[in-house]
Parts: sequence; structure tokens; C-alpha cells
Amino acid sequence: MKLQADGSVERHKARLVAQGFSQKHGIDFDATFSPVVRPATVRIILTLAAMHNWALHQLDVKNAFLHGFLQEEVYMEQPPGYIDPEFPSHVCCLQRALYGLKQAPRAWFQRFSHFLFGLGFLASRVDSSLFVYHGPHGVLYLLLYVDDMIITDSNQLMLRTLINHLAQEFSMKDLGDLHYFLGIEVIRNDKGIFLSQAKYALDLLTRADMVDCKPISTPFVVGSHLTESGTPHCDATQFRSLAGALQYLTLTRPDLSYNVNYICQYMHAPTTDHFRALKHILRYVKGTYHYGLQLSHHSSSTLIGYSDADWAGCPATRRSTTGYVVYFGQSLISWCSKKQTTVARSSAEAEYRALATVAAEISWMLQLLRELHITLPSSPRLLCDNTSAIFIASNPVTKSLSKHINIDYHFVRELVAGKTLSLCFVPSHLQLADVFTKGVAKLQFLLDRGKLCVFPFSTTTTLRGDIRDKSGSLNYDQDISDTP
Repeated sequence: MKLQADGSVERHKARLVAQGFSQKHGIDFDATFSPVVRPATVRIILTLAAMHNWALHQLDVKNAFLHGFLQEEVYMEQPPGYIDPEFPSHVCCLQRALYGLKQAPRAWFQRFSHFLFGLGFLASRVDSSLFVYHGPHGVLYLLLYVDDMIITDSNQLMLRTLINHLAQEFSMKDLGDLHYFLGIEVIRNDKGIFLSQAKYALDLLTRADMVDCKPISTPFVVGSHLTESGTPHCDATQFRSLAGALQYLTLTRPDLSYNVNYICQYMHAPTTDHFRALKHILRYVKGTYHYGLQLSHHSSSTLIGYSDADWAGCPATRRSTTGYVVYFGQSLISWCSKKQTTVARSSAEAEYRALATVAAEISWMLQLLRELHITLPSSPRLLCDNTSAIFIASNPVTKSLSKHINIDYHFVRELVAGKTLSLCFVPSHLQLADVFTKGVAKLQFLLDRGKLCVFPFSTTTTLRGDIRDKSGSLNYDQDISDTP
């Protein structure tokens, strides 16, 4: 069933799928690839569209994989119900890709990208699913996520010409202005562009049978730590399914990143304590399902990042947690909460490794912005609350306590020395990345949540979602703009 943004059924669909699991590498296929654009790239493009008031258009390719031509010789048994009565033992020799084949996404992407190259587009070197066209009359940006695409431009005539070219080459479905993309609702408002996963959050609560649970104000208990010991959870599959679904919710909810990352570290053997922590997050989602990410149209072309680390925060492994956020003007476009791969011997080392992680992310963004022909007025700033880490990055010295972090040292050091990156100190109470490394006090969390551009639906925005009324039945017509 293909669903619309409000949860209603758009249409029923069926397709022939090959049994790709029977393929053998080197015989039936050589390489695999899936054209998936990075979430940070999408947020940057949407922010640019909000800043310049560009139109956002959405297109969908019908049966996209069937457009790809196979380079290998692949045979398939005749599908049930469509067996030729004269030649029941014959097999089909595939000339085009089918859904299920491991090389189908790659074949489709090759054909689509080559077609765009013929129109004058260039593929981004840092994100192969972003295509850029710069012409004398304006610019066009095209984002591709398998068979869904977003197009924004500075010239409506160029946009209409591109759509006509695509329709002549492929079987396309013009979805009009962007409003619903990959389960994310996109709404223009007086502040810019609002990204919401309200319907997805409510569907998740329904799957967990927690639609009527009591909401709470924070997704964690300050000072609590999970361990691998305890009574195994009776349904590990349910735990993994809900935890994985929460990961997708973090696309527009950075306030959930640390807690979701934390519980996902125990997916291999979840216990009842882990499931209790997961339910705690879901209770927070229940009270804030109508929150989303606001991209501002007042954003300037500046990059600023916050880097933080919780030294030896994991009591079991004593590994630290890296957290960072990156803003493009006033819009939050990238964030991360991740346990470090090695044990840090000091807080300076933990903070420095976090610096290297966000420095790599900012370097990637700089390259992307250059390909978009966006010029920054000044070098990106990176804020850290550890003076020792700043000293190591800003001075050409190597001490005995820091020489074992050689690769990260040289990487950040070169960016700072070349003035590609400006490193600054920020007091701990102003460190916005703090909520990505540990649980903080309630008032601090609520304050930081607003600074992370996570807000409820404005009173001027009307969204429709899957809401249960008091009788327990689904009601898609209820306005959830002001629902607490």
C-alpha cells in the first residue's frame, strides 16, 4: 500500500521481484550501489531554498529500477501465474534490471546520471546523489534518493524545462511542490521550512502499544547508566525493531540522538532494563511528537560547529562519547552522538578526537558548498570547551601524552594552521553539543532543545496526522497543530 502524508491509502501496488538472494558475486553481479543522498546535504539544500525563497519540487520515477540496463547475463525462472504453456521449462534472459537484483540500484543510477550529464549537470564529488547545474540563467540542484528526487532552482523556466526532459526519457510522476519526502513532512512557514515526522512518531507509538502512555519531559534519567547484565528481554526482535525505528526519527529530532544511540549499543542482547529505557524515550516522544526541525530563512552563509566529549562516560568500557552540532547560519544541518572506538587516556584526548570528527564533517561541508558556488564570508568556527585540546590543535608541539593520537593531531592541526578552520573556546554552560554526550539536567535540556532548532508546530501551521481519539479509533481529520 502506498500511503499519503495523512496516512490514507494512495493506491495499491504490486510488482515482480526477482530472487536476488540466489545471485553469486562475480557471476551474476560484480558491484552494488544505492543512490542515497546524505541527510546533511538535504538540509543544506533546503536551507538555501528557504534563504532565497526558491521553489521546491518533488518528482517520483515509476518503476525506477526497470529503467536500468544490465551489463551481466542474468537468467530468471518464469514467474508463477505467467508461465508460457508451450515452453514451461524455459527461463527468462533479463535485458533490464528487476527489483530484487543486487545490481539493480546501480544500473538505474548509471542510466539516470548519464542522462543528467548530457543535460549539463555535474555530480557532486562529495555526495554522488547531488547533481548541480550552473547556467547563465540560474542554478538547478537535484537530490536523488533511489527513485525520489527533490529539485530546487532560481529560475522556474529552467525547472519546467528539466521536468519535460525527464518525462520524455523516463516514466515520471510529478508530485508538485515538496510536501512529503521519505516520511518527513516539509512545510513552508513564516520562519522558513519546518521538517516534521509527527505521523511517523505516532505510528511508532502505535507499534509499541504506547499511544495512551503518560508523556514525560525528558528522554532520560540523569545519572543512570545501562549495563549488559540483567534479565534478558522476552522479545529481542521487538526491541531491535523499535530502536531502529527511533534511529530514523532522529533525522528531524536531534534532541533524541544521544539517548537513541545509547540504547542501540545494546541491541545484540537487550535486557528488561534496556527495554525500560527505550519505553522512557517513547514516553518523551509521546509528549513531543508534534516537534520538528526548523530551518530558518534568515540564515547567513556561515558555518559554526560545537564539539564536546564525555570522557570515559561508559562505565563498562570506559570509552568516551563524541557529540557535535554544525549550523549553517541559524539552521542546524548536522549533528552526531557516537561512542569513540578507542579508550581515551585523558579528557584532552577525548575532546581532541571529537574535534577531529567534527573537523572532518566541516571539511566535507566546505567542499560541498564550493561545488554549490556558495562563498563563505569567513572561515568556519569550531567551538570547544577544553583548553588543552585547543592548545594541541593550535600549537606545533607534540607532548608525550598526545603523540599517540598522531593522525587526528596532524589532521586538525593542518586545518587550523591553514586557516581553513578557526578554533575557539566556549564555556561549558554554552556548549550546545553537551546534550549529545550525556544526560543533562531538565532545565538545561529544555534550553538546549530550543537552541537545536527543535520546536513544536506553530499555531499558523496545520498538519494532519494519525491520532487516536478517546474511543481508541484512528482519526485522520483531527488538527494536531495545537495538541500538547
